[in-house]
Amino acid sequence: MSVEGQGKPELWAAGYTAAELDDAQARFGLHFPPDLVALLRDRRPLQGYDWTGPEEPIRRKLSWPLEGLLFDVENGLWRSDWGERPARAEARAGIVAALVAAAPPLIPILGHRYLPAEPFEAGNPVLSVYQSDIIYYGRDLEDYFVQEFGGGTGPVTGPVRRIRFWSDLIDGAGTGWPA
Repeated sequence: MSVEGQGKPELWAAGYTAAELDDAQARFGLHFPPDLVALLRDRRPLQGYDWTGPEEPIRRKLSWPLEGLLFDVENGLWRSDWGERPARAEARAGIVAALVAAAPPLIPILGHRYLPAEPFEAGNPVLSVYQSDIIYYGRDLEDYFVQEFGGGTGPVTGPVRRIRFWSDLIDGAGTGWPA
């Protein structure tokens, strides 16, 4: 997918083998949706994460959504649908960690863009996750790459597949920022 002679950087490298992707999913406890598997078998973004390389960069990105939410919780965020706000930071962290652990896992794609692992089918939206500032950044993987690299019009508006827990954060229902 490179553009020769136009001064644009190379965006894609050769895809992974099925065995490499199976190993990556096992190492990180993830289950890639079929459209992500198809993409990564065909090609992989050079600016993305190397699923066959060192684990630490991916493990950092896997923990990023929880860490960001915890930061915002300690700076005033508490949603009414999470129950009564505990007085102790440890208790607040425990509740939020349990909520995130029960939510669909987020698979890092590029930077702070993530693909929900559930439902396990093609067409999940790509999310931009920066603390509790979470938006839909692509209706699906194809739309995401158009938005990110192909001159798209920006974040998604209109109907998008709902993702348990994460869509509630995006929609703002139950938000609890102090006035």
